[in-house]
Amino acid sequence: MGPGFYVIAILGCTDGSAACTPVATMPTRYESRDACQAATASALIASGDFDFPTLLAQCRSAKAPAAERATYPMPDGARRG
Repeated sequence: MGPGFYVIAILGCTDGSAACTPVATMPTRYESRDACQAATASALIASGDFDFPTLLAQCRSAKAPAAERATYPMPDGARRG
């Protein structure tokens, strides 16, 4: 498993925040959840142009790009093209 980091996802919500849809992921990566949480208010201010009654900023754990490329064993009998 590779190193972890956090990103801020911006969610657009309707129906009193019951139905939220991811609308953006901020490009900055944070090394800790605390650093990510501290940046959510400014991320919301920077993302005020989405057409939703409510916007939420949520820190999400993510993996470093090299760690995202998981490899899975080929099942018995499978062929590669």
